[in-house]
Amino acid sequence: MKSLERILVDIVGLTTSPTSGGAYAIILRETDGLRRLPIIIGAFEAQSIALEMEGIKPPRPLTHDLVKNILETTGSSLSEVVINDLRDGTFFAHLNIDSQEIDSRPSDAIALAVRFGAPIYVNEEVMNEASFIPEDEPKQPSAQPRKQTQRDTGLKSMENLVNRLNDAITREDYEMAAKLRDEIKRMQSQQ
Repeated sequence: MKSLERILVDIVGLTTSPTSGGAYAIILRETDGLRRLPIIIGAFEAQSIALEMEGIKPPRPLTHDLVKNILETTGSSLSEVVINDLRDGTFFAHLNIDSQEIDSRPSDAIALAVRFGAPIYVNEEVMNEASFIPEDEPKQPSAQPRKQTQRDTGLKSMENLVNRLNDAITREDYEMAAKLRDEIKRMQSQQ
């Protein structure tokens, strides 16, 4: 991606859906805003992230624990993770290890970030393309009233899609959520 603007995010949720063939979604939220970014991940990576977040240590190291042990043993450290691209519905990421960028799947990058306590960033373009603002999220007060823009004109029809997306995520129907997200992106590109 061309944008160098990055947004710091936190993990706010990890859920599964029986209708999505065992896939999980990790929900990232920008730390200084309202947007959320759902990323579909595999069961192994979801388990690895959840165990670390809950402070549960398995009797033998998982793959992500092994990678961390290898990095630490060789004197290396993970400084940050960046979700840097979205192509054809697939997210891409890289790890910054000792000033080197290493390609990674976002799920593996996040699993390592939680182990190292490293910050997770999302490129602005990716956040703009794939994030949403939950309807139940309290709006942040602004110093001045926001002026209506051309982008606001399609807000009511977009509002319905966002409501349906939030409902699908709540119901853990990630197949439907992905379809709704794609429709929202299509509408946003036409504005």
